[in-house]
Amino acid sequence: MSTPFGALGIRVAEALLSLDFLSSAAHAHAPTTALAREVCAQLRAYLKNPRHVFDLPLDLNGSPHQERVWSALQCIPSGQVRTYGMIARKIGSAARAVGAACRQNPVPVIVPCHRVVAVSGPGGFMGQSEGRAIGLKRWLLEHERS
Repeated sequence: MSTPFGALGIRVAEALLSLDFLSSAAHAHAPTTALAREVCAQLRAYLKNPRHVFDLPLDLNGSPHQERVWSALQCIPSGQVRTYGMIARKIGSAARAVGAACRQNPVPVIVPCHRVVAVSGPGGFMGQSEGRAIGLKRWLLEHERS
């Protein structure tokens, strides 16, 4: 799927399995299943209205800790952020462990790991602390502040 920030790769089965930021050379393809069409429709709705609440079946398959983190991320309202430490305190974990779970999030944007920041700046995104990944995080956060 093409977006203002680049191409997204969507993988589905009976639920959404993954959402990947693809290279700028990737070409969009029409979705081939009803669920893939629904994922695209909800992503387009989010791009038009950053307050859109996603309602999609997810198959996240993480550890119990990762699933607690991902659940906490889904409670962060659009347009707001939380620090890694705030999430850690909420679920009884450590900030670095929260960051590790964010890095393993298979469906960024849908499970909004971009809304988690460091105390002193944007933190990381997709395992990176600079470059394209941080540009994507900033784009998503600015979109949600609009």
